[in-house]
Amino acid sequence: MAIAALFRHSPAYLLSVMALVWIADIGAYFSGKAFGKHKLAPLISPGKTVEGVVGGMICALAVALGVGEMLLRLDLRLAGMLGVLVGVLAPVGDLCESALKRELGVKDFGGLIPGHGGVLDRFDSLLFTAPVVYYVLLIAHG
Repeated sequence: MAIAALFRHSPAYLLSVMALVWIADIGAYFSGKAFGKHKLAPLISPGKTVEGVVGGMICALAVALGVGEMLLRLDLRLAGMLGVLVGVLAPVGDLCESALKRELGVKDFGGLIPGHGGVLDRFDSLLFTAPVVYYVLLIAHG
């Protein structure tokens, strides 16, 4: 629902949220590989580290600050807040989806995208970020 609402409000908002989520995921992956020492949730997702989450948040924040005002005409504080929110919520969606897979005893939710765990694995981070970003923008812009 929030994804469709973001798109109806502005396709640029939806694309920006998706880009921020993917940038946070990429930043988390590389910073986790480089600096990861402290496991975030070893029973749910053994590869995720605290350092990775922090790196992902920094990447999302930097990009949100860099393009939020320019492309989306957001106030700099709002852009920064959205970057931090995406950096925090993207791994939460991923962990929730991983916990669900562990509970169901499956490795992937599909094979449509080989090596990527299925379509839901590509969009799990949007589960929490899209609704929150939508409502923050709705409150901020009316």
